[in-house]
Amino acid sequence: MSTQRSTTTPAADAATTPRDLRITVFGTGYLGATHAVAMAELGFDVVGVDVDASKVEALAAGKVPFFEPGLPELLEKNLQTGRLRFTTDAASAVAGADVHFVCVGTPQQRTSHAANLAYVEDATRVIAQHLTKDAVIVGKSTVPVGTAARLRDLVAETAPAGLDVELVWNPEFLREGKAVGDTLHPDRIVIGGASPQTEAVLRAVYASPIAEGSPVVLTDLPTAELVKVSANAFLATKISFINAIAGVCEAAGADVTVLADALGHDVRIGRQFLDAGLGFGGGCLPKDIRALMHRANELGAYRAAGLLQQVDEINMGQRERVVDLALEACGGSVLNKRVGVLGAAFKPLTDDVRDSPALNVAAALHLRGAQVTVFDPEAGDTARRAFPTLGYGTSVDEAVEDCDVLLVLTEWDQFVGADPQRLAGLARSPRVIDARGKLPAADWRAAGWHFTGLGRLAA
Repeated sequence: MSTQRSTTTPAADAATTPRDLRITVFGTGYLGATHAVAMAELGFDVVGVDVDASKVEALAAGKVPFFEPGLPELLEKNLQTGRLRFTTDAASAVAGADVHFVCVGTPQQRTSHAANLAYVEDATRVIAQHLTKDAVIVGKSTVPVGTAARLRDLVAETAPAGLDVELVWNPEFLREGKAVGDTLHPDRIVIGGASPQTEAVLRAVYASPIAEGSPVVLTDLPTAELVKVSANAFLATKISFINAIAGVCEAAGADVTVLADALGHDVRIGRQFLDAGLGFGGGCLPKDIRALMHRANELGAYRAAGLLQQVDEINMGQRERVVDLALEACGGSVLNKRVGVLGAAFKPLTDDVRDSPALNVAAALHLRGAQVTVFDPEAGDTARRAFPTLGYGTSVDEAVEDCDVLLVLTEWDQFVGADPQRLAGLARSPRVIDARGKLPAADWRAAGWHFTGLGRLAA
C-alpha cells in the first residue's frame, strides 16, 4: 500500500457504530495502561490484559503503578462507568473483543543492541490462539522493521481456521508526563498495512481525534514500523548535536543557551530539543536508537548505523562530562565530599528512572567516594529500588544542606524556580552545576553561587 495522508474519514462511513467495538489491550505498562484508559474514555468497552497479577490488581483497584499526570483520575472514572476492567485471563478477554492492541515492552536484549521481541511475539500468539471471531490485531509496540510481516505469519499459523484476522501496525507517539493528552489528542495517527475494511475499523476507533483534526497517515507495514524509531532517532540526533556544539562553546568561550535560542528562531530548526546538557535517557530513546542501529547494520544501511553510533556516544559522553565538572568543582576529588543531587527521573513529570542520566551521574560520584544525597519529587521510591546504595532526601533543602557541590540533573519546575539566595545559606560551599541548562544563571551568581553549566561560562 502506498503512503498517503488524509484528515477525512470516507472509509468510516461503512464502519459499524464505534461504540459497538470491544477492545483488548495487551500489556499494562506506560503505553498499555494509558491506552486502555484512553480507549475507555473514548467510550469503548475495554479489557486490559497482563501476565503480571500485581499490575492487574493495582489497576483494577484504581491505582496507577507509576506516576503519570491525569491518568489516575481517568482510570478511576472509567472503572466506575464499567467500561474498563483488567484481567490476567487472556482467553476470556480475547473471546469477547473485536480489536486487540499489542502494547507490551520491547526492551533491549541483554547481549546486544537488538530489541527483545519475546513479549510482542507471546502476546500476538496468545491473542491469535484464543480468537473466536473475526478480529483486528493492532501492534503499537515499538519494533524493528520487518517484525510485523513475521507476526502476520505467526497469526496465520496460530489463529483458528475460518476466521478473518488482520494484523496492522499503529505506532504510539506518547510522551511520558504527557501521555494522556498524546493518546486522546494525537498529533498524527499512522496506520500500516490495513485493508479498506480494517482501515474503517481503526477510523471508528479513532473517530474522536480524527474529528478534532488529527491527521491520518495510511502506509505499508515497514513504513509504519519505522516512523516511531525514526522520530526518536531524529530527536536524539538533535539533542546530541547541540551537546556537541556545547563542547565547542566551552572551548571558544561562547554561551550555548543563547546560541540555541538564536538557532531556534529558524523555523526549519525550531527550539525544542536544543537544550544542551546531560542528554537523553529513559525507556525509549536509548534502546530505540540502538535497536535501529542494530537493524540498520543487518540491512546493510551502514551510514545510518554509523550516525546513530555517534549520537549514542555523544549522549553517553555528556554523563562523563558532568562527573568531570563535579570533580573539578571539588578540587579534583569527591572523596568524602557531600554532593547534593536534584533529580533522579530521566525527565520531569515522570517517576521513570530507566537509563536515567541523573542516577548514572549520582552513582558514578558515589563510586568515587562522594556522600551523595538525591532528591526527586516523584522518583524517589523508584530510584531507591534501582540504586539502593545512594542516599536520598525528602526535600530540596535536605539535598542542599552542607553540600560541597550541588548538581541539578532533572529540570523539575521546583528546582528551576528555587530561591538560590536561601539555598546558598544551606550549602557548605555554594557551587552549582546546572546540567540541564534551565537555571537562571544570573540569579544564582548574584546569590553567591559559583555557577557552571554545560556550554556556558563558569563564574
